[in-house]
Amino acid sequence: MKITVVGAGKYGSTLVEKVARAGYADEIVMVDVVDGLPQGLALDINQSRPIERFETKVVGNNEYGNTVGSDVVVVTAGKPRKPGMSRMDLINDNAKIVGSVAREIASTSPDAVVIVVSNPLDEMTALFRQVSGFPPERVLGQAGMLDTARFADKVATALGVSPLAVDAITLGSHGDTMVPVPSKVTVNGQPLIELMDQGTMESIVTATRQGGAEVVALLKTGSAYFAPAAAAARMVESIAKDEGAVMPACAWVTGQYGISDVYLGVPARLDQSGVAEIVEIDLEESELAALQEAAEAVREKQADVKGLG
Repeated sequence: MKITVVGAGKYGSTLVEKVARAGYADEIVMVDVVDGLPQGLALDINQSRPIERFETKVVGNNEYGNTVGSDVVVVTAGKPRKPGMSRMDLINDNAKIVGSVAREIASTSPDAVVIVVSNPLDEMTALFRQVSGFPPERVLGQAGMLDTARFADKVATALGVSPLAVDAITLGSHGDTMVPVPSKVTVNGQPLIELMDQGTMESIVTATRQGGAEVVALLKTGSAYFAPAAAAARMVESIAKDEGAVMPACAWVTGQYGISDVYLGVPARLDQSGVAEIVEIDLEESELAALQEAAEAVREKQADVKGLG
C-alpha cells in the first residue's frame, strides 16, 4: 500500500506521522515545494520508528516521481487561513495550487483515490475532480469527520461527559452552511434532545460552525492541524484497508436526499474504490431542508471554480 500526502506543513506532516504509526502502509511519500522540508521531516519520522515500533517508510520529495502508482493521495497543499479570513478568501490562490496538484496526480497515479483537504474544501474537491478527470467516486473531501469531531467534543464538554460517550454527525458544507444534526446525537446511547435544552443545543451548533475560525483566532499564525489530520487519517485507513466504514465526507451526490450533481458533506461508505455508497439516514424535516439549502449554496460556489485551476 502506497500513500502520498501533498503538502508538508503542520497538517500534512502530522497526517503522515499518524498514518505511518498505524503501520498498514508500506510507503508514504510526502511532497512539498519547499526544498529540504519534506526530506527533513521524512528523516525525522523514520528515525522515530525504532521507538514507536512501526515499519512504514516515509520518503520526502519536491517532485512527484516517487509518488508513481500511489493507492491513496491526500491533498493538503494550499495557503492556510489567517485571523479574520474566511475559507472562501483562499479560493483564487488555492485553486492554482490544487489545479497543479491535480494534473500531477492524474499523470503519476491515475488509479488513486484522492482525499482533498485544501480550503475552501467543497470548492477545491470539485476543482480537483474537474482538472484530474477522475471519476467522482475516487475524489472526495475531508470535512465532515472534522466537523463531527468538533460537534461531539463540544457536546461532551457541555454535559461534562467523556467525548467517547458521544455519537454525532455533521453534514452539509465545510463553512457557513454546515449542518450539524442534533436529532442523531446520542450520549451513552441516550438521545441528546433528552439531555439538553434547545437553547444550549443551538449554541453548540453555532459554535461547531465556527470551530475552525475559533482555532485560527487563537493561533494567530495558522490553522488547526491535530484534529484535521486525525480526521483525514481515519478516512485514509478505511480506504486503504478496504473497511467500508460509514463516515461523513464531501462526496458527489447523485439524487440522495433529493440533491444531485454537487459535492456535499453526506454519510459515505469508504473502501478501496473510494466512495462505495452514499448512505441516506433519516433526517428531521428542518435538517433535510438545511442540507438541501447547503447544496444549493455550494453548487453556486463550485461553479465559480471552473477554469480557476
